[in-house]
Amino acid sequence: MIKSMVRVLVLLICTAAMSYGDTPAAEFAARRTRLLEQLPQSVIVLRGLPHPAAVGDRNGFFQEPNFYYLSGWNQPGAAMLLCSSCPEDLRQTFFLPVRNERREKYEGKQLAPEDADAPARTGFARIRSMNALEKEIGEALAHAANYYTLFDGTEEHWAKLAPLRPVKDVRATITKQRAIKSAAEIALLEKAIAATIDAHFASWRTAKPGLFEYEIAAVMQQTYYRQGCERNAYAPIVGSGPNSVVLHYHENKRRMDSGDLLLMDVGGECSHYAADITRTIPVNGKFTPRQREIYQLVLGAQEAIIARAKPGILLADLTRFGHEYLDGQGKGPGGKPWRDFTIHGVSHHIGLDVHDPHDAATPLAEGMVVTVEPGLYLAEENLGVRIEDMILITKDGARVLSKALPKTVEEIEKGMRR
Repeated sequence: MIKSMVRVLVLLICTAAMSYGDTPAAEFAARRTRLLEQLPQSVIVLRGLPHPAAVGDRNGFFQEPNFYYLSGWNQPGAAMLLCSSCPEDLRQTFFLPVRNERREKYEGKQLAPEDADAPARTGFARIRSMNALEKEIGEALAHAANYYTLFDGTEEHWAKLAPLRPVKDVRATITKQRAIKSAAEIALLEKAIAATIDAHFASWRTAKPGLFEYEIAAVMQQTYYRQGCERNAYAPIVGSGPNSVVLHYHENKRRMDSGDLLLMDVGGECSHYAADITRTIPVNGKFTPRQREIYQLVLGAQEAIIARAKPGILLADLTRFGHEYLDGQGKGPGGKPWRDFTIHGVSHHIGLDVHDPHDAATPLAEGMVVTVEPGLYLAEENLGVRIEDMILITKDGARVLSKALPKTVEEIEKGMRR
């Protein structure tokens, strides 16, 4: 009994005092508690990503998003065991890899299970070695009817540990929980958005005929890296002229000419949260009449979508709202409806992943953050326009989180003259 009280006290001290990045440790503990409440009589095993060297990755270590969401832990080789029906002091256990002194000579000291500060640094009162994980799974299953893990290719390994107990996928439950962003998460998204907006402003000041697309991408990345972003939220899309009509163009090698439009779908990832913002600008600082016409159609569609975004509708409805707006704007080239020149849906969830997982059948709800990104692509005219912002679904509508980045024709032209 005394040991149990000490463990609980240690956990409370840890979660009150520690924070990971910009998120209080208590928030990660609360997320685990909510997950356990949703899965009674259950054992949940989650394993973080391995060391990059183990999989031949030379890009540095970035934690698996679901594991990070529940732990805030950003070192490789860890695991957690959650058990909603175990005794209180056994409900949350964190597993750390054994100390590798040779690796530490190259990479610095890593936290090991025997370190006295492990509970404080992880936010878990109960710490064990990874060598004990399989044994502890077996002991926990004696207290529970259900067995969960994340189906990511490792589920067969966990299933072998309990051949008479079907292993279930916990992904849908975590996905539902991740969809509603907390105040702390919204603040981190706003941090990534602010850095990304500054990157777009830098591109406006830099763009001019004769430069290459990769020069614009470099300026944008430098801007948000200098503000503390860890990496690109996705590979920068910087497409001019004919490349503006290619949805996921990544080469960024073309020399830009006067008269081109430049589409920049670029976002930084700061404190693990992603931004995804797109603007389309004229390389020489002035829209042609035709470019202005297409741009105004896309902007009108985006404004119509945002005006109708609210709890209770589906992501697919947002795309429908955009098509309905375009259907009312006459005909496009060849007498075709303007919707024929759209090639993608207009929205996705965003958070720890630039395309956060979601259930397409789940309506939007207060606290969700999604993008709104209509586009028109006229390949025969080498003319593509996409405008993308991030919105927070509120109680009765939506708030544009990226509104600080202008998007009218007049604002863009003025911004490029500075």
